[in-house]
Amino acid sequence: MKLVSYLKEDHAQLAFLVNGILYDADRLHPDLPVSMTMFLNYWEDIFPIAYSKNLALLEGNKKFTGINIEDAYILAPVPNPTSCRDAYAFRQHVAAARRNRKVEMIPEFDQYPVFYFTNHNSIQGPGEIVCMPDHFNKLDFELEAAIVICKPCKNIKADEADEYIGGYMIMNDVSARGLQMEEMKLNLGPAKGKDFCTVIGPMLVTPDELEDYKIAAKENHTGNAYNLGMKCWVNGVKVSEGNLGDMDWTFAEIIERASYGVQLFPGDVIGSGTVGTGCFLELNGTGKLNNPDYKEQWLHEGDEVEMEIENLGRLKNTIVKDESDFSILSLKKKNSD
Repeated sequence: MKLVSYLKEDHAQLAFLVNGILYDADRLHPDLPVSMTMFLNYWEDIFPIAYSKNLALLEGNKKFTGINIEDAYILAPVPNPTSCRDAYAFRQHVAAARRNRKVEMIPEFDQYPVFYFTNHNSIQGPGEIVCMPDHFNKLDFELEAAIVICKPCKNIKADEADEYIGGYMIMNDVSARGLQMEEMKLNLGPAKGKDFCTVIGPMLVTPDELEDYKIAAKENHTGNAYNLGMKCWVNGVKVSEGNLGDMDWTFAEIIERASYGVQLFPGDVIGSGTVGTGCFLELNGTGKLNNPDYKEQWLHEGDEVEMEIENLGRLKNTIVKDESDFSILSLKKKNSD
């Protein structure tokens, strides 16, 4: 199923996307919920009904009417996540970033997956990304995928963790590198460099839709992996290309670590981390390593960022400047001596 949340009469409406048409879930069957939050919280009861109704739509059932997705205001598929973690799953990205900083690859990457918490209240879908002045200090995109947890779980082993994944989405972990680099000198973060915006969407695609793209996980890894091409364009120019199958740590292994001693809840979103070549920070570092005169690229006001993951759709955003001129970088204290 392809599940979309869109704005309807001032609330987030859950809909099925079939052939470009959105069908409100609660109009297809009285037991189907109006929101993604309700769907996720009653996943095991609702999924069979939803699956059968989606199949009927795919087979051309004319009983129900919908609206064209182009006429809807699309929200994040999971508009109100209960939490948002972002992992570090692509070895290529980590290795390139460290090489560009002229430091050795960190061996711990291959020992266990890691993640950080970002601001789940700053999740958004397609549309405008509003940035404060300091965000434009090396503003960056990050091309990623994300999952959402659909059943409560704790202490889940990797070999069973895929059962708790409700679906897959594109994620853009928008990053203000100036703020990020400044605060991480103190070995804490990322915080203000990340907490203002994380984009997911445009839809949530359930795992059954991706069966034909399933591939083996990397050697010595456990869990589902998928051969899905990933791309990003800025102002129509392709700047990044990779594949979801390049993940070293699987989502199942990330769930295993995240759920250790901790309850995960329906609505928890977990990102993959950046695919290789999937951000300007990495691309700039590689460019400067090969050419000292390389001109750095960053996002600016008015830029259009478009991401695509095969079978997960296209996610489009425009960078917009906030009306405020307030700067927290200008508040830094000076050494008295």
